Amino acid sequence: MHGAPSLPIAFDEGGHAIDRAAFARHVRALAARLPAARHALNLCEDRYRYLVAFCAVAVRGQTTLMPSSRAPGVVEQVLTHYPDSYCLTDVELSPAPPHCVRMPAELEELDGPPLALDAQALVAIGFTSGSTGQPRAYTKRWDSFRTSTAQNLAAFDGLLREDVTHVIATVPPQHMYGMEMSVLLPLLGPVAVHAARPLFPADVARALHDSPTPPLLITTPVHLRALVASGLDLPPLAGIVSATAPLPSELAAQAEVRYACEVREVFGSTETCVFARRRTARDIAWTPLPGVRLAPQPDGTAVLAPHLAEPVVLADLMEIHADGRFELRGRNADLLEIAGKRASLGDLTRKLLAVPGVEDGVMFQLDEEDAIGVRRIAALVVAPTLDEAAIHHALRQQLDPVFLPRPLRRVDALPRNETGKLPRHALEVLLHAHEPHAPA
Repeated sequence: MHGAPSLPIAFDEGGHAIDRAAFARHVRALAARLPAARHALNLCEDRYRYLVAFCAVAVRGQTTLMPSSRAPGVVEQVLTHYPDSYCLTDVELSPAPPHCVRMPAELEELDGPPLALDAQALVAIGFTSGSTGQPRAYTKRWDSFRTSTAQNLAAFDGLLREDVTHVIATVPPQHMYGMEMSVLLPLLGPVAVHAARPLFPADVARALHDSPTPPLLITTPVHLRALVASGLDLPPLAGIVSATAPLPSELAAQAEVRYACEVREVFGSTETCVFARRRTARDIAWTPLPGVRLAPQPDGTAVLAPHLAEPVVLADLMEIHADGRFELRGRNADLLEIAGKRASLGDLTRKLLAVPGVEDGVMFQLDEEDAIGVRRIAALVVAPTLDEAAIHHALRQQLDPVFLPRPLRRVDALPRNETGKLPRHALEVLLHAHEPHAPA
């Protein structure tokens, strides 16, 4: 664990600090209470309690499971695949999952030797979001987390204070981005994290005011867009970090002007953790973190990094510059070819979002083929002031007719998960629910 025992590792509402010595005592006491098992599913809402539970599980030699969602159905599915497991929670769950352990209301303390983990300890199993299909599991060892966190600290050069940087995160710690930014950074770096996970702009503003020094805001494009649109005044910030979805350069520029700080976007995945950064308001190309190298493959791009035991191939297509920086050219699965013409779903979605009056939206390709053997493109759009005909008319000015979405459905909200991603199955369910004559 980084730093002297007296340094803060977390803080809560009102700015009350929790130092690293108290944290270690909380971890030892909880570890002594945990049941014997191989895996634990950490469902804690309070980020500090999540941090305590994560370390207690690791100290016991167990592995934390990190599904992409805490929905009851997802939890049940994970527990079915990992039967020697239990759940840890700090709140009452209804329905309660099987083998559920409730953390005490008042955390107990236990003195003992310094906390230590074996470098090869399997501390976590992360699951992809399922935005392109079924979630997949990826193992994470402690030495890999230590190395990737050192890279992340290098990526935040200029944003972190020399003593302690206070961090507020809108993303859940159960997600790999949230794990890296709000669990591993305070464990292994000069960082103290807010115990809350604020979602709405007013909640984010209140949490930022709890910080005794200009804080670093860890967020997503969805949360950042809502914050900018709210018009709320924020205290001075050390910077803003965004990930989980492409950040529009226009939004990054607006946020930099409004909050007088740098907006830094990081690029990574559950498979690789963060491996690149850019200042989106100014840069198109991404800069790999120290020691990271990319190699184009026929089906995507291989990522080679000090924290990866072997190269990991991502479906992202990248144009790599001579200096090692790279530009994204879409995902292999997102590339479309219809009637001899090519496009990407990412670019089509960006043009949909650029239509005045569209607040949120997505384009995706349906699995089934139509009568002439072409997989149709569908769109779900949040646009309270527009009808579907008006949206189609605006898109015709920007898109080749073969890429116009059919069907296009207006909805009240998109089924985004806690990090703003859109699981494929949720899109299909929502699309069918809004078909003509379909039951609500």
